[in-house]
Amino acid sequence: MPTRVREDVLVTAPELARLLKAGLAPVLLDVRWSLSVPGSQPQNRADYAAGHIPGAIYVDLDSDLSDHANPDPLAGRHPLPSASAFEATVRGWGISENTPVVVYDDNASQGAARAWWLLKWAGLHNVRVLDGGWSAWNRHGFPVSTEEPEVTPSEVTITPGSMPVLSADEIASLASSESGVVLDARAGERYRGETEPLDAKAGHIPGAKNAPSTGNMNGQEFLSTEELEERFSTLGALWGEVGVYCGSGVTACHDVLSLYLVGVDAALYPASWSGWSSDPERPVAVGEE
Repeated sequence: MPTRVREDVLVTAPELARLLKAGLAPVLLDVRWSLSVPGSQPQNRADYAAGHIPGAIYVDLDSDLSDHANPDPLAGRHPLPSASAFEATVRGWGISENTPVVVYDDNASQGAARAWWLLKWAGLHNVRVLDGGWSAWNRHGFPVSTEEPEVTPSEVTITPGSMPVLSADEIASLASSESGVVLDARAGERYRGETEPLDAKAGHIPGAKNAPSTGNMNGQEFLSTEELEERFSTLGALWGEVGVYCGSGVTACHDVLSLYLVGVDAALYPASWSGWSSDPERPVAVGEE
């Protein structure tokens, strides 16, 4: 596994405040989003307008980090944006190739992880997640703004495909092999097929192991590197190939980020369970495996 420095992936609220005070502010992306409240983006936008980290740009996960114009149900509920569309979005944020970026949200970094993953996928590697997010910033009493920043667009050219992805066939093959492991980042009751509030069928990809993204956190902050290593070691995810999926491809990015912290380059199945369960040819498993 490659050696990673935690501070290259996460930034604390005090460190971010120091950068802002020193005039070294990164591009800040506010990615407030909640899976549990469908259609909540207007409220998230209003929350941003009511107060955000000074200089932060609001990011709409459903429109900026997804392509809901994609009509293919096999692409899942949050299809990845096209490379051209995401390049235009990144340019609109004023991000160039080496621009430092910090992303945050108010939901245990679930939405921020999606932004982190997409920026890394686009070949923009100077990006970190604010550990503790909006709540950590407020807990320390750091400044809050209601002003939207003026952004000078960049002319960056992204390099899509800089993070590994898996197709449905590839994740099926990995889940049935002994050369690696597939992790399902959803809550246990959805993995086991006890309930399915959003997708076509209940259950999981046969052979996948359950690794809820919430298990990566201690409240709003990430577990220590040692705790994450212990968690993923128990799941057999520290060696061999690792694939990750969730319901729609968003919270799986949280598992990918957490694995990245411990040196594992996990591959994302972007369509996730929403895409898999929409295909009548794909098998479904229920219960514990």
